[in-house]
Amino acid sequence: MKNLNAQLCETNTKDYVVQATAANGQVRALAAVVTGVIDEAVRRHQMWPLASAALGRTMAAAAMIGAMQKGKEKVTIQIIGDGPLEQITADSDGEGNLRGYVQNPYVDLPLAENGKLNVKAAVGNGHLWVIRDLGLGEPYRGGVPLVSGEIAEDFANYFAQSEQTPSAVALGVLVGVDGGVQAAGGLILQLLPEASEGIAVMLEHMIRDLPPVSSLIDSGSTPEDIIEQAIGDLQPKYLHRLPLRFSCTCSRERCEAALIALGAEELEDLIREQGRAELTCRFCQEQYLFDEQELKNLQAQARKTRDRESSEK
Repeated sequence: MKNLNAQLCETNTKDYVVQATAANGQVRALAAVVTGVIDEAVRRHQMWPLASAALGRTMAAAAMIGAMQKGKEKVTIQIIGDGPLEQITADSDGEGNLRGYVQNPYVDLPLAENGKLNVKAAVGNGHLWVIRDLGLGEPYRGGVPLVSGEIAEDFANYFAQSEQTPSAVALGVLVGVDGGVQAAGGLILQLLPEASEGIAVMLEHMIRDLPPVSSLIDSGSTPEDIIEQAIGDLQPKYLHRLPLRFSCTCSRERCEAALIALGAEELEDLIREQGRAELTCRFCQEQYLFDEQELKNLQAQARKTRDRESSEK
């Protein structure tokens, strides 16, 4: 089977994050367009619109948080709620790699009172977790209870409570009539430590008057356009542009290691009962097939590992 992951590192030139400062260094701004990346995730998982909207918002936020990291530093976002979506997971890093999935991608609920997809009901009550792996050993894990389930407000609450950074967050996904993603992206505005109270009031009004991010992107706005429309009067200065792509770290070698970790006895049961194994990546849906002989070879490696560990005790 052809490995679809070989195609994942192709970057859609319209999908990227831009970072800026404004108001003479009192404000940090990040904006992202992730339409192509989210559409790729939705296509791979054959998601229904409600899951597409929830995952798209989460991955847009993950893209912007990842852009604040350096190189291969990784960020994992987990939204775990008691709604029918159950869990939303997104990974990103400082190189623009993105991936994500929803525990239950086949959720359909009545529209919310405003006529939009009812993401709040689909997520429910629970927690938002942000896990940062800086390559220093133990990852840093911060979390807050969900305050709305609409995701943007939950990220704003996370920044304020867990990182003590007052922030305004706007996230949006427009799902087309065919189920594909028509527009997706987000905006984060943060007050830096030297920000004045007047700037805080101005930001509050600016974000309130901003049209939905998804409608801006659908009309052709770039990340720079979004920032200009939001805080153009504060004279933003652009610092960094990071291209984004859907990219998964799964591989046949990782699957082999997972099977060896099962141990010789469990592999023996698998060979006897099924004669084969099929592993599917939760993030990208790539399938890895192992026939009986391949499983026997892995079983032999598992025995060697067990014997070596026993002799070292």
